[in-house]
Amino acid sequence: MRGARGKAPEKSKDFFGSIKRIFKEIDRYRLLMLISLLLAALSSVMSIVSPGMLSKLTDTISSGIGVNSTNMTTIVTKINNPIDNSKILFDESLLIYDRTEYGEYLDNNTTFNYEAFKRLPNSIKEYIYPSFEIDGVVITTDDQIELKKIFETVDQTNSEAMLKAFDSAPESVKKVILPTIDFKKVLTYGSILIMLLIVSAFFNYLTSIITAIVSNKSARDLRNRISYKINKLPLVYFDNNQVGDVLSRVTNDVDTVAQSLNNSLATLVSSLTLFIGAIIMMFATNVLMTLAAIFSTIIGFVFMIIILGKSQKYFIQRQEELGKLNSHIEEVYSGLLVVKAYNGKETSDKEFDELNEGVYKANMMSQFLSGLMQPLMGFVGNFGYVAVCIVGALLTLKGSISFGVIVAFMIYVRLFTNPLSQIAQAFTSLQSTAAAGERVFELLDENEMDDESNIKNKLALKNAKGNIEFKNVKFGYTDDKVIIKDFSASAKPGSKIAIVGPTGAGKTTIVNLLMKFYNIDEGDIIIDGISIKDLSRENIHNLFTMVLQDTWLFNGTIKDNIRFNREKITDEEINKVLDTVGLKHFIATLSNGIDTEITENDSISSGQKQLLTIARGMLEDAPFLILDEATSNVDTRTEELVQQAMDKLMVGRTSFIIAHRLSTIKNADLILVMDEGNIVEMGTHNELLKQKGFYANLYNSQFKL
Repeated sequence: MRGARGKAPEKSKDFFGSIKRIFKEIDRYRLLMLISLLLAALSSVMSIVSPGMLSKLTDTISSGIGVNSTNMTTIVTKINNPIDNSKILFDESLLIYDRTEYGEYLDNNTTFNYEAFKRLPNSIKEYIYPSFEIDGVVITTDDQIELKKIFETVDQTNSEAMLKAFDSAPESVKKVILPTIDFKKVLTYGSILIMLLIVSAFFNYLTSIITAIVSNKSARDLRNRISYKINKLPLVYFDNNQVGDVLSRVTNDVDTVAQSLNNSLATLVSSLTLFIGAIIMMFATNVLMTLAAIFSTIIGFVFMIIILGKSQKYFIQRQEELGKLNSHIEEVYSGLLVVKAYNGKETSDKEFDELNEGVYKANMMSQFLSGLMQPLMGFVGNFGYVAVCIVGALLTLKGSISFGVIVAFMIYVRLFTNPLSQIAQAFTSLQSTAAAGERVFELLDENEMDDESNIKNKLALKNAKGNIEFKNVKFGYTDDKVIIKDFSASAKPGSKIAIVGPTGAGKTTIVNLLMKFYNIDEGDIIIDGISIKDLSRENIHNLFTMVLQDTWLFNGTIKDNIRFNREKITDEEINKVLDTVGLKHFIATLSNGIDTEITENDSISSGQKQLLTIARGMLEDAPFLILDEATSNVDTRTEELVQQAMDKLMVGRTSFIIAHRLSTIKNADLILVMDEGNIVEMGTHNELLKQKGFYANLYNSQFKL
């Protein structure tokens, strides 16, 4: 690219390269991002710890709403299997020598004789049914004997009858068997669980706020950089790129990057934390159930990787097609009058439909492929639930785990599978980010105009004399398209130089080179003895007043438009110049005079717009003047008035006039006739007519029917 400097553009063409570049862009907000990511991770940790607390809460409640079968089994076993009675006769510590006295009980081992057993000494009763402790409650000998009496009248093979029998059991037995909820534990576990959930939600809220701040500030910085970059780009970039596509990069693509970062970055971190934490907690809870859950999700990972690889190109294509569509819309609406005047609606609509179809297809494919991730991850998650339920049920039947473990594991499975869906969604969003970011970075990586920080020369306005010399200037927009081949000319201070020629001869190109909008390929242009290569563009622009053929007015007052970028211009000067160009009557018809707001929708004619731009140029105090078809949009009578004003304006200034209406340059001091990038004739109006050459043919052609 001509007029460029620096190394070649470094463009990210892959997903990870683009994402890495985006992270570099937000590096200045590293501290905020670290805080945001830390909060997201902490929020996930709270969510991971919560199921364990819920498991304890569930076990506490479940143990209080049902019979404690474990304690019941322990008690029944001990009562049904007392110490062998026969040992009592030979245990000298019990001092039992009179068999007759206790034979009624000792000789009848098969049936419990409650009345006979009551007459036994306490030492014997406690020896046969020693006291024991369950869950901090002591089951005494008397309690066991009482329960033994109850069991003698109950069918112990009937579980319902057994449960009913416990209703009349001693209080100590009821306490460890019948349902009792430990509300103190329930309150403790419940309070901790609620606190964990509240803290997790609060951290999530802070994460969202910080991420929104970072993403929006990053978008603001990108727009600022683009704005700065556009001012540094050579005009050839805008010659080669459509305005609508550039606008799409500045608006749509930057917004896409900001929104995607806001929606996906914190989600990705919290999801990864949940995913890893859930796996750790699952393995710590039960290895077998964890393996069942992981196996059911392997297929989800495989398909997610395949889909990511297939869909990325469609996200890039979507952004490109959107840029083309925006460019077409901007072009059609800018030239809407021309489209209507030439009945071009059908053609423009057809082109719009084609471009719109391209956006639709790219959108459909990218969204279709990325949209497969959500239902796929949903299916994998549900499949994981089924696997965990089956394995958990089998382990519960074997007594390996409690019901609370299954409840906790079901939540862990959700914490394990949901992040997969969120990760898939985040990667989908990051694909849009990568595609949009690549287009933004392509603009930011474009080569800029030459760096002029080392240029120290400066030609002050008060020191400018007005000499300009073109020395063998050669220029082409591309190597294959040379416009100016060997241009040489000179202008003396205060002279009026007219440049004429057919369309495409290179007239406007000469002016663009003089203004240093483009860098010349060969030769040089000298201003008051100084090469423009040794003068900055800003310095050169300050030396010139330029009135172009294309009118440019921005939304604002007439006064603001005329004194554009010059705060010291007074209202009297503005009114005077408006009177000079013949706009006094037009201004008088406006409600607020020069303070009237004008917009693109106001009914201001092209001629009036042109006169306003001429008035803007007439206020510039510069030694050089360029008029590029400045009177092309005004009528003949107004042109004569403007021409008179221009003659006054050009007094004492070196002026370059580009004109197709040759009648407006009759009084030029020198006329340069150009054709195919070269000067073919030069002289005054009368001298060139006498030559009866190229200029004479151009001039006379204006009067032919």
